[in-house]
Amino acid sequence: MAKRSPTTPNKALDVFPNPAPQRDFQIHIQIPEFTCLCPMTGQPDFATLFLDYVPDRKCIELKSLKLYTWSFRNEGAYHEKVSNQILDDIVKAIAPRFARLTAKWYVRGGIFTNVVAEHRKKGWKPESRIDMAAFEPESNLRG
Repeated sequence: MAKRSPTTPNKALDVFPNPAPQRDFQIHIQIPEFTCLCPMTGQPDFATLFLDYVPDRKCIELKSLKLYTWSFRNEGAYHEKVSNQILDDIVKAIAPRFARLTAKWYVRGGIFTNVVAEHRKKGWKPESRIDMAAFEPESNLRG
């Protein structure tokens, strides 16, 4: 890892070894304060990003992800381009088994935009989902 200022936005994504590579597990990350600039008007665009991924050998270090997303703040980018660029950069950094980036852009001119981009590692097949019985929170505390 390169030595960087702890508060400087940059495009580097630091990673660490997957602590459970023998198992498929989902990591869900919400990034509620993503901003970039509209390339047409220069006005700020705001989005909440949802990153879901199944790691293979590496995971994303969260502080570097925060600084990475912050680096787009003063860049002009269409919603579709920046959403796909972020997913491509994440895939390049960690080569996950599966990754989905959902970008929910706030309203501009009466229009909401949602962009969903996915990556699947060639040959990876997800394990079948098992639906278990649902329990109310703290259900075992009631008489």
